Amino acid sequence: MRRLLSFAVLFACVLTVVAQKNITIRGTTVNAAGKTIELYNYSDKISQREVLLDRVTIGDDQTFQLRCFARYPMLVFVQIDNYSQSFYVEPGRDYNIYLNRFDWNQDEARNVYLDPVALPVEFIGLPKDDVNFLIDNLNTVVQRYVSNHMVYFDQRFRPQRRYFDSLLFEVEKQCPDGDNEFFNRYKRYYLAELKLNLKFASPKSIYDSYIRNQPVLCYDENYMSLFTALYSNAISKGTRNISVYRLAHWIYNLDYERFIDSLGTEPMLRHEQVRELAALLALKEAYHNFHYYDSKMVLKMIEMIGARTKFADHKPIARNLVESFQRTEAGSDVKLFLLPDVDKRLVSLDDFRGKWVYLSFVRVSDPNSQAEVATLAHFKDSIYAHNNNVEFVTIACDREFQKMYHFLKNSRKGERYNWTWLHFNGNYELLNNFRVCSYPIFVLINPEGKLQYDITPSPSTGFLLSPPWQRKDRPENTDGSFFLTH
Repeated sequence: MRRLLSFAVLFACVLTVVAQKNITIRGTTVNAAGKTIELYNYSDKISQREVLLDRVTIGDDQTFQLRCFARYPMLVFVQIDNYSQSFYVEPGRDYNIYLNRFDWNQDEARNVYLDPVALPVEFIGLPKDDVNFLIDNLNTVVQRYVSNHMVYFDQRFRPQRRYFDSLLFEVEKQCPDGDNEFFNRYKRYYLAELKLNLKFASPKSIYDSYIRNQPVLCYDENYMSLFTALYSNAISKGTRNISVYRLAHWIYNLDYERFIDSLGTEPMLRHEQVRELAALLALKEAYHNFHYYDSKMVLKMIEMIGARTKFADHKPIARNLVESFQRTEAGSDVKLFLLPDVDKRLVSLDDFRGKWVYLSFVRVSDPNSQAEVATLAHFKDSIYAHNNNVEFVTIACDREFQKMYHFLKNSRKGERYNWTWLHFNGNYELLNNFRVCSYPIFVLINPEGKLQYDITPSPSTGFLLSPPWQRKDRPENTDGSFFLTH
C-alpha cells in the first residue's frame, strides 16, 4: 500500500512538472548538431535580467525541442553560442522553427556583442494571424513610411506633425486591430513610444493618455517599454524640483521616506505605484552613475524598496536588479569553472583557492590581447619571485583549441608566457557570468574567492606596479583607483 501511495505521489509530481510547460518549440537545423541551444527571456523590462527557460543539446539528427511556461504572451530568444534570435510565444502554443546553414565562426572576425548577428530562424506552419507576423508587418509598414519621408521626421530639420498623422492613418489601414489583444496593445504602446521619441508629443501628454489613471501593467512588455522610454533619465539626473545632489544625499543616507515622498511633488510621479516603479528605474541608472551616486548605497536602497513595497509586482523587480548588479560587484562570490589547459588537463578555479588570481580573458590573435599578455609577461617573474600567493590565469576564448596550443607551443613568444593558460572550451555561460563582451577583459579574485573590484584594471594601466597583494597603507576605491596620500 505504501509503495502504491509513493507511486501516486510521484505520478502527481510528474504531472505537475509537465503541466508547468505549456509552450513547446521544436526545431531543425542544418549544421548545428552537437551544439547547445538555450531558451531565455527577460525577468522584467526594468532589470532585464536574463532567465534561462530551457537548454538542450541539438541531436545528431539536427533536431531539438525546447519547452517553457507562460501565463501571458512573452518575448523569448533562442541562443546558440553567442548568436541569438527573438520572437514572441503565447501560452498553450506549439512552434516549429528551422535554422538554416550558419557560419558559426563569424565571431572570430567581428565583435558580435557590439555588432550582433541574428540566427536565421524561420517559422514553419505558423498561421498568418500569429502575433509574430502581425508585429513584423506593423514594423515593416512603420519603417517603410518613416524611411520614405525621413526628412519630415528628422529632428535636424523641421519635423511636421501631419506626416505622423498620415503614418497613423497608414497603420490603421494596413494593420487594423483584430482579435489578438496582445497585438492591439503592442500597436498602441509602440506608436505612443514612437510619437514620444520623434517629439510629436510631450512626456506630459503621453503620461496623461497612457499612464495616468490607467492600470500599471508590469507584466506587459509593451506597456513597460513605453514606461521605460517615458521615465528614462527623468529622475536620476535630477528633476525640476529636486537636484541630483539632493537625490544622491538621500540615497547615500538611505533616507527612504524623503526620497520616495519628495518624488511625489513631480506631476508625473504623484501616482504611488508609478512613482515607485519609476524610482526603481532611476536607481538602476544611478547605480552606473559613479559621478554622483555611491553604488553600494544605491543597491541598499533598491533592497529597501523591495522589502517595504506594498506592490507585489515590484518585489521581484527589486530582487532582479540586486541579483543582476551583484554578479560583478566587488565582494560577490565567483562561480567555479573547470577548463582544459594547453595539455588538455582539466583545471578548476578552486585549485587556486587561498591565492590572488589575476584572471584574463583574451583572444590570441587579437592585437590588444597580445599587447596586454606581453605586459603580463614583463611583470610575471618579479611578481612570482616575491609573492607565492599570486596566480596569473589566462583564458583563451578563440573557438579552436589549436590556436592557443600553437600560440604557446609553436611561437617564439610562447616560452615567455609560462603561467596557467586555459581554453574556454565553448563555455559561453562562463563568458556571460563574467560579462565578457570584448577582449581583453581582466578580473581580480581575492584569496577568499570573491571579486576584488567592480572593474579590474588592465596591466597596461600600471596596475601591477602597486597591486593589492603588496599594498598596505594606500586607501583604495573599488573601481581600482586610489586616493592621493601625503
